[in-house]
Amino acid sequence: MSAIDLYNRPSADFAVKVERAIALLREQAAAHPRLTQASSLGAEDMVVTHLVHLAGIEASVFVLETGKLHAETLAMIPKIERRYATSVRVFRPRHESVVHFVRRHGEDAMYRSIELRKACCDVRKMEPLSRALAGHDGWITGLRREQSNARADVGEVIQEAERVKISPLVDWTWGDVWHFIALHGLDTNELHDRFFPSIGCEPCTRAISVGEDFRAGRWWWEQESAKECGLHAPPAASSLDRTPA
Repeated sequence: MSAIDLYNRPSADFAVKVERAIALLREQAAAHPRLTQASSLGAEDMVVTHLVHLAGIEASVFVLETGKLHAETLAMIPKIERRYATSVRVFRPRHESVVHFVRRHGEDAMYRSIELRKACCDVRKMEPLSRALAGHDGWITGLRREQSNARADVGEVIQEAERVKISPLVDWTWGDVWHFIALHGLDTNELHDRFFPSIGCEPCTRAISVGEDFRAGRWWWEQESAKECGLHAPPAASSLDRTPA
């Protein structure tokens, strides 16, 4: 059974949510013309990319290619580029930083402590994110309040230090996401059909079982309160692995 068959269950106010999302994107594009979308290449972000298209606004799309993504995830990039006649910007971690981290802590460092796992995220995600966002006054995400307790209070628009973060799906349900995908015939990551609702790096993501939480497959060896990489939470300073200047 496909993810669409399993999850295509829209809310009663689905149409209103779609209209609001498009209106929000247009409002923010008018106020912040240099927008970019951070895409995980998962279901929510495929919806966001299409909403940007429907809104008729200018916004580039970028991906943080950590060097640990599934092949099925990377396969989404050319599909986006073909459908929307655009080039997806790909940002990779600095090679010397990865080499330094792996030599010091090994490839399996993320399993040994939360601090090491977050340091790995810092090297592979946070530093590339700073380059991806440079020169932009706003970024668009696929955050939803339903995704986790840590995201339950996320706002549609958050003013950050240098730019705004725009999340047009904050009040959408998982059923809304998949109904939109079905309506518009959107491509989706094949892993969703294999019970991966939330997809990150390959070593840090597994399929979930019936009854498990939406993000149970992310960093499954950690407590729920720790399950953020830093992209959507204030980054904590770490002195574990800064490549010497």
